[in-house]
Amino acid sequence: MAALAVGIALLASPKAEAGSRIKDIAEFEGVRENLLIGYGLVVGLNGTGDRLANAAFTQQSLVSMLERLGVNTRDANLNTRNVAAVMVTATLPPFARHGARIDVTASALGDATNLLGGTLLVTPLLGADGEVYAVAQGQLAVSGFTVKGDSGSSITKGVPTSARIANGAIIERELGFELRELGAIHIAMRNPDFTTASRVADAINQHLGANAAYATDPGTVLLNIPDGYRTRTAEILTEIEQITVEPDAIARVVIDETSGVIVMGENVRIDTVAIAHGNLTIRIAETPQVSQPGAFAPEGAQTTEVDRSNITIDESNDRRLAVMRAGISIQELVSGLNALGIGPRDLITILQTIKTAGALHADIQVF
Repeated sequence: MAALAVGIALLASPKAEAGSRIKDIAEFEGVRENLLIGYGLVVGLNGTGDRLANAAFTQQSLVSMLERLGVNTRDANLNTRNVAAVMVTATLPPFARHGARIDVTASALGDATNLLGGTLLVTPLLGADGEVYAVAQGQLAVSGFTVKGDSGSSITKGVPTSARIANGAIIERELGFELRELGAIHIAMRNPDFTTASRVADAINQHLGANAAYATDPGTVLLNIPDGYRTRTAEILTEIEQITVEPDAIARVVIDETSGVIVMGENVRIDTVAIAHGNLTIRIAETPQVSQPGAFAPEGAQTTEVDRSNITIDESNDRRLAVMRAGISIQELVSGLNALGIGPRDLITILQTIKTAGALHADIQVF
């Protein structure tokens, strides 16, 4: 029974559930994606491509492509809507090798209305340094569609001017980065924090049994590769990313005033404060009524529509002054404010006012 009780206590421990793997809260130096972009042409559209009179870049690209294939159209009056200019984007994964394939996305650049049925022609994909790292080509897959009726009504689902090509690009150039040549690796925190960085360094040192890691700033932990792992950098990173650490964060309230969304961290606390909330709301409802002539009404009287106004004033007299004691939790704070009948919009103003009064111990970020 004693062993069972200890096992249940360990399973119910909040500390065991609060930990996160290092791979979920940090990133390793050099292990990153790279963005690629290119400009290309999509052909084979069913009259839903660019209007060449409106999209000069599409016409120029079409003429240049035909000239490279030996067709001279410089003096021709091109008038086709089966071609569209697109921007092609892709993400080059870390350590991607020559010949591997990646997905690409094509987005209409001109006034094309639908890319359904189109085929992307050979498009070089460039990195930030201007070098070509992949080449894309293939049949586009469009998830959206547009349907139009003879009367002019239409229905559009999704975005038919954007499409994907699964495994549509072949990697032609590799990034020159080798993990095994690094003597030290920087571990970047996704949410910089002094406490979290120190805990990560301590957990790594405890796992390795050596003082190989230390926090250089809130967002970086420097790991010196031990001698036993000099040629096995990938192996040590595999071990480190599985280490569990309990991350820490500052008390913060994030407010999106556009949508009225409020997110508060669990460490938000307030001092003892009294909150009163009352609004004067005036509602005017217009209810049209029909007035008919009576039995003895004069000749020529007609049935008319008469407006009737119903005015209601709500002074919120049922709301009371609430006292929030010092050190209350988020659940108690929200429950107390909800008891006053406060909605998200009013809650934003109240939280900002409590912060101004110096009673809210948290950082407020408004977007």
